[in-house]
Amino acid sequence: MFQSFKKITFILFLIISNASNANSSKEIIENKINGISNEIKTGDDNFEKYLPLLKDKKVGIVTNQTGILSNKKHLVDFLLEKKINIQTIFAPEHGFRGTADAGEHVVDGKDAKTGLSIVSLYGENRKPKKEQLTGIDVLVFDLQDVGARFYTYISSLHYVMEACAENNIPLIILDRPNPNGSIVDGPILEKEFTSFVGMHPIPILHGMTIGEYGQMINGEKWLKNGIQCKLTVISCTNYKRDMPYSLLVKPSPNLPNDQAINLYASLCLFEGTNVSLGRGTEKQFQIYGSPYLTKTNFKFTPKPNFGAKDPVYNGKECYGEDLSKAPKVNQLELKWLLKAYQNTTDKSKFFIPFFTKLAGTKKLQQQIEAGVSEKDIRDSWKKGLEDFKTMRKAYLLY
Repeated sequence: MFQSFKKITFILFLIISNASNANSSKEIIENKINGISNEIKTGDDNFEKYLPLLKDKKVGIVTNQTGILSNKKHLVDFLLEKKINIQTIFAPEHGFRGTADAGEHVVDGKDAKTGLSIVSLYGENRKPKKEQLTGIDVLVFDLQDVGARFYTYISSLHYVMEACAENNIPLIILDRPNPNGSIVDGPILEKEFTSFVGMHPIPILHGMTIGEYGQMINGEKWLKNGIQCKLTVISCTNYKRDMPYSLLVKPSPNLPNDQAINLYASLCLFEGTNVSLGRGTEKQFQIYGSPYLTKTNFKFTPKPNFGAKDPVYNGKECYGEDLSKAPKVNQLELKWLLKAYQNTTDKSKFFIPFFTKLAGTKKLQQQIEAGVSEKDIRDSWKKGLEDFKTMRKAYLLY
């Protein structure tokens, strides 16, 4: 009797299960027919939300090679096809086509493809001038950020928002996922160390999209004199911050792949030391080393290449570590920095002044030099990170 009951129950389970699977398959097919997708859509792919805001307006665009739709068509080309009246392109660090080295002077000019005027927002002119905004009705901001405080696209965002607020021009941010969006970590920047590689009291990894970050700049009144920008964020669709996200193009010349983007915040701290982080190789931000580290089996010799015309230790053999196949990190990783400091031949020459700007505090260098453990260094960040996360909640979209 019991065996018969089990058999009937199992048959019923199969019938229900098959019906459920059939309904699920039917739903997937119907969704495809109706154009519904569970794939992430960036802000610029949600064009039905922003095209009406640009119609019959004179438009300025802050963008570079990352400003592309899912079909890899550039936003500028797409808007021109839609008869949007683009007046000026504003380009951040690395230029409109994203070919300039980090820190390289980018000049104003014209885009060869469209003939549109390009204004550089890197170098002396980091903030659009009043005369550069004359005649513009609305500004659009479309840049792919990577979630690190010292990645200068959020600094450009600050100055663009400030210029818009001062000149009464509305700003539209076309939001994009943060490929490190689930990580909030590192020391909070102290006000005295404010610079273009760190403008706000946030940790090194902030865990926000650029749209969320714009809302925070406004909400916390970080613009000059506490002014606020008239801001509209065109959100991503089907996005959660813990989702993996691969960029369609390199966000800058020396971030060639997902691994480099994931390791960027951790290895960028080497920019403030006498250690190379792989510029001048094919593994930028995936290896580190110098001629002054203890000799290891892994070695490399930087040479001029795309994105590094004169790399650190150009032509010199460097010893270090290859992290190109290392597991994905989910925090600001300190172990490589600590290891390199311990293995350098002359510790007095390890740090350079730029390290303090990157760290946003003098304390991290002092802790490393004093031999403080990684755990104790991390513990010293806890209160600041808790306060930041509390503040951040008001601005999250996903």
